[in-house]
Amino acid sequence: MIDHFGINCSDMARAGEFYDTVLGTLGHRRLLDYGVAVGYGTRKPDFWISTFEGIGPNREVHVAFTAPDAATVRAFRDAAVSAGAEVLHEPRLWPEYHEKYYGVFVRDPDGNNVEAVCHTGDE
Repeated sequence: MIDHFGINCSDMARAGEFYDTVLGTLGHRRLLDYGVAVGYGTRKPDFWISTFEGIGPNREVHVAFTAPDAATVRAFRDAAVSAGAEVLHEPRLWPEYHEKYYGVFVRDPDGNNVEAVCHTGDE
């Protein structure tokens, strides 16, 4: 069900040191580092920390749900829009994550960044 999730942090250096330390005790490590976003895991980044300009005290959460294929990702988008969601990023391949990453990002009613993703490479 959950593909990965992320939280936003006000101090990336401090948060990075914390998660490097505590997740290391569980056998996880920093797998990707974009400066403003860091992905942790064992084989793939399952947990992310990030920040953005103007971050406030009520920070959004990012949750990505697993979809079996691109058609289901698009159906998720359509269902979200019909439920009143704002589309943050339309469905597409995201090669900066990996060549088969196909996802859509929407904003839920409470302001969270919710994603549907498949790893099949189809469009």
